[in-house]
Amino acid sequence: MNSFELDPRLEKDCLVLGRLDISMLLLMNNALVPWFILVPRTYKTEIIDLSEAEQASLLEEINILSAFIKSNFEVTKLNTASIGNIVSQLHVHVVGRHPSDYCWPGVVWGTKERKKYTDTQVSEIIVALKQQFGNKFI
Repeated sequence: MNSFELDPRLEKDCLVLGRLDISMLLLMNNALVPWFILVPRTYKTEIIDLSEAEQASLLEEINILSAFIKSNFEVTKLNTASIGNIVSQLHVHVVGRHPSDYCWPGVVWGTKERKKYTDTQVSEIIVALKQQFGNKFI
């Protein structure tokens, strides 16, 4: 099997922030909502196809990331989804939502409104992630 490669569509739309135990951690490059994506480093396309240990690790990453979003952004709701109709590579969206966000109550994907993150914003997010995840974040 070849080494793991990120789907080009995710690579185009997202910023790679780092690596966790089993996932790459991405940030959708749209500062209008805190939208993170976990991409397990596997060629399996469904969560159910992961081993129990991999599923447990992914759930732990989702939980830590969710807590990070709640404590670092003004959100009232977390949306967590693994859809994959367009990008079949296994990935999990964790999005912080608020009634005043740009597309509330609708979905975030498929909208054209964008505001790219600044380098300073990305650096601040990475510093905060290192604090939240500790040595699990590379």
